[in-house]
Amino acid sequence: MKRASRLGTAAIAAVAAVAVLSGCSVITDLVGGGNAVRDADSAEITEGGDLSVFTLELGDCFNDTVAEQVSELPVVPCADPHDNEVYYEHEMPEGEFPGDEAISAAAEENCLAQFESFVGIAYADSVFEYSALTPSTGGWEDYDDRLIQCIVFDPSAQVQGSLQGVAR
Repeated sequence: MKRASRLGTAAIAAVAAVAVLSGCSVITDLVGGGNAVRDADSAEITEGGDLSVFTLELGDCFNDTVAEQVSELPVVPCADPHDNEVYYEHEMPEGEFPGDEAISAAAEENCLAQFESFVGIAYADSVFEYSALTPSTGGWEDYDDRLIQCIVFDPSAQVQGSLQGVAR
């Protein structure tokens, strides 16, 4: 199973104090949510581009990257060919960074538990695989990143459209 960690950018540190006072939109505006375009009503990606991992949302589709730690991902509208789709999110509890093994275990437990309800068939019977974007130690400690995002993908090819309910 492939897994990548989110890695904060230096720009986030520069605006962290402002974000506490002004809200999360400051991070998106100053760090740059990337150059992808979202529909104002549905929040779906309507034009592909790079997107900060901190602004990646449930239902977003993106293409593979070779980096083990990522700060941006190449997102595309789900109707376009793509490698991955975010199908579930799990927020880790506050506290000290629990370690990579605990993060991986939480990702595996939560992503596997939600796979069938999203895809429409048990993981063992599916042609699809899952993965996760997880917090890094630095993201956890410096940027309060607690989010595990579960990703579904076809290991043999790109897909077009959402994999929700496809039952394959």
